[in-house]
Amino acid sequence: MKPISYLLVFVALAVASLTASANAVEAAPAKPDTAKGEASFAAVCAACHGADGNSGTPAYPKLAQQHPEYLIKQLQEFKSGKRDNAIMKGFATTLSEDDMRNIAYWLSSKDAKPGFAKNKDLVALGERIYRGGIAERQIAACSGCHGPGGAGIPAQYPRLKGQHADYAAAQLTAFRGGVRNNNLQMTQVAAKLNDREIQALSDYVAGLR
Repeated sequence: MKPISYLLVFVALAVASLTASANAVEAAPAKPDTAKGEASFAAVCAACHGADGNSGTPAYPKLAQQHPEYLIKQLQEFKSGKRDNAIMKGFATTLSEDDMRNIAYWLSSKDAKPGFAKNKDLVALGERIYRGGIAERQIAACSGCHGPGGAGIPAQYPRLKGQHADYAAAQLTAFRGGVRNNNLQMTQVAAKLNDREIQALSDYVAGLR
């Protein structure tokens, strides 16, 4: 190969390398701006979810200390309609991808306030299901995905620790009935639970410390 050919090959490789690097930089998500996230949350979300993400209303979930990847996914799915909720779709539609990321990472930095169980008669049943499942009905233990203490697994399974029992029960019921259908695994688990078991699990989760 002549010297000029070597030069042309070198130039071509250099250009390809620079192009790939530029594309990688362009594709990388912007670093979360938690100050903007706090401002956006205050404007759009705080009325229902509390000023610091610790909702005081049992119907609305606590979002503080939740895994940011999970929050982003839920907001994206509210916006697209994959998770059907008319109220949340209205709010999520106003948010850009950067807004969602900023809000999610700000919320993950806030400390979740502990919750408490309300029905002592059901807590023991909830604990048995959460930690051991129900083998004879092929119901897996919740702790396998959400952790023994309810902390969840980042980017995969949400934090449940201290969540409002009313909200948790509503979501399990929605999964069971097909009203919420954005997680096949949860739909399959909830389909096997009766009302008493849903209440027991929800109450147990609320009191996890």
